[in-house]
Amino acid sequence: MGRRSKYDFFFNDLTGRTPAAPEHVCDKEGCNKPAEYRAPKDRTLSEYYWFCLEHVQEYNAQWDYYAGMSPDEIEEHLKQDVCWQRPTWKLGERGLDPSMFADPLNIKAEAFHFEEGREKAFKSDKPQPLDPAVIVAAKILEVDFPLQKEEVRLNYKRLAKKYHPDSHGGSKELEERFKDITEAYRLIMSILDTDKE
Repeated sequence: MGRRSKYDFFFNDLTGRTPAAPEHVCDKEGCNKPAEYRAPKDRTLSEYYWFCLEHVQEYNAQWDYYAGMSPDEIEEHLKQDVCWQRPTWKLGERGLDPSMFADPLNIKAEAFHFEEGREKAFKSDKPQPLDPAVIVAAKILEVDFPLQKEEVRLNYKRLAKKYHPDSHGGSKELEERFKDITEAYRLIMSILDTDKE
């Protein structure tokens, strides 16, 4: 008995027997080589030919998956491939159905303003809460809500004359009050200007 190579296990199974004959013979006419490679018969990819390496390369080089399809059909097929042939909808097209979500604590009714199982408009009729800085600025300028641009201007002029440092001989307390009035006026006017846009 001859010497065994360390690579024998690649060619023989563990029992020492030679490998079984191949299951398939090349489907190319006149070729009797073992067929190790399969190639699809049509676009359905459900049936296959079996070829040897030489003939599978030849078959793949000439086979066209899109043969017989119009350009529009090809484009539609490519679009479907983007989402793995699954149905899709445009964003927001299907709407939000509250019944899709389990909500034992009824949180969605408060958070999303659901009414009788359908979504209510997200814009509410309630006025938005005001910034505390705006409330303080309105108190400093002695104006009431809703803020009117003309009223804010008139009150600013009146208070600026009253608390201007030049009219009081440089009092530090009144100078600070004048700075607060000026800053309040800038804040409120910036908000009224942005509300207009």
